[in-house]
Amino acid sequence: MNFNIYLDDETGQQLTLAAQEAGENRNAVIRRAVSEWLARHAQPQWPEAILNFQGIPEIPAFEASRSQLTPPAADPLA
Repeated sequence: MNFNIYLDDETGQQLTLAAQEAGENRNAVIRRAVSEWLARHAQPQWPEAILNFQGIPEIPAFEASRSQLTPPAADPLA
């Protein structure tokens, strides 16, 4: 996909220098910066191992004991 971006002169010059120092062209630096930004701002997701976890057969599910829980104490500040 191609598109244009517009930078002020100072930012453009800094980008050119940084790309030269990295031995890359400006487009490569911009692609990497956008990819890294997207990775940091992506919706966090649970790892596949967590999503696929089915429990441990030897341990009863927490919900199995829910009826044995005592109700919360009355809130003394209410």
